[in-house]
Amino acid sequence: MLNLSKCQNVSHVGLSSLTNGAEHLKRLVLAYGPSVTTDLGKCLLNYSRLNSISLDGCLVTCSGTKAIGSWCASLRELSLSKCLGVTDECVSFLVQAHRELQKLDITCCRKITSASIDCITKSCTFLTSLRMESCSLVSEDAFLLIGQRCQFLEELDVTDNEINNEGLKSISRCSKLCRLKLGICLNITDDGLTHIGSGCPKLKELDLYRCLGITDVGIAKIACGCPTMEMINIAYNDKITDSTLISLSQCLRLKILEIRGCPSVSTVGLSAIAGACRQLEVLDIKKCFNINDNGMLALGQSCQNLRQINLSFCSVTDVGLLSLASTNRLQNMTILHLTGLTPNGLAAALLACGGLTKVKLHTSLKPLLPKYIFGYMEGRGCVFHWRDKAFREEIDPNGWQLHVERSPEPA
Repeated sequence: MLNLSKCQNVSHVGLSSLTNGAEHLKRLVLAYGPSVTTDLGKCLLNYSRLNSISLDGCLVTCSGTKAIGSWCASLRELSLSKCLGVTDECVSFLVQAHRELQKLDITCCRKITSASIDCITKSCTFLTSLRMESCSLVSEDAFLLIGQRCQFLEELDVTDNEINNEGLKSISRCSKLCRLKLGICLNITDDGLTHIGSGCPKLKELDLYRCLGITDVGIAKIACGCPTMEMINIAYNDKITDSTLISLSQCLRLKILEIRGCPSVSTVGLSAIAGACRQLEVLDIKKCFNINDNGMLALGQSCQNLRQINLSFCSVTDVGLLSLASTNRLQNMTILHLTGLTPNGLAAALLACGGLTKVKLHTSLKPLLPKYIFGYMEGRGCVFHWRDKAFREEIDPNGWQLHVERSPEPA
């Protein structure tokens, strides 16, 4: 393997010098490096064992893709994520020349259309991984082709695309599917998830971030049909309630749960997860205002594998935070804007959680904590990250208290 990522000043001449005689070269990484031109493509013409190349973030020319299409090697993996210059013509050359492709990444290739998906699915029927986040010119009909022609898929990322329920119905034919990303797909509803739940029993990872059309009904179908689920992201879906968490408690192998910004979930649902999903490792409950100390007590009693938690804007106090100390493997905590937390309670919790390596806190707490805490924690290998993001409290028309951040929330 040769990695020349971010080496923008290495031309085809330098690449030829490095690879000269490297007959065993199998993988090449040129991400965010030189432009993919005819000369660069030609210098790799005769490397018959080369089966994987990453061109992420590179400027790709049509003549360069033609040169790659003429290689004697048969690529198995090709990544064009965020490449400038990739068009339907480029994709057509590449996939017709390398029909044995198993993994293809065309994330943020914003010039390609449904014509590319037609050519990909027709030429590369043995694809196991297709990543195509934010391919905004691809129409909803194109997603029907994926399910019809690429039934060996194990991973599909269609985040921020025009896929709809009919597309999910087609994709449900991919019975080997393990990872499915549907974040910000605004045209899907519970009907589409019902198809996935019935057709993809091996699904382990599902991303439904900001899929505003889904409800508890769709998640129940997923939980019932995909019992080996290990990761699910349902952040910022305001129709999700405790019923979703109770359904997901059937997935006993669940390790990662992201329910940030789901205001209708509460300690009741979280306690159901804690009691059943004892392999839980990562939990994001930021802005779940109705989760309180009882939820933390349930986690402390049952989830001994918990490594990471985000508690920001929850209704957790000193008692709840201290109860997390009994989860012996906790390494990473984010604690911003917990109004029920006192400096003494925070200090006690930090000392009690002996495995912490990263803690994110609001800067307002820094002068309130005993100074010895920092030296002691840093001596144990813990790093503090301080945030000064301000917020204001408002009351919505229904009487709920809202915490509104003044600056954009980071990803």
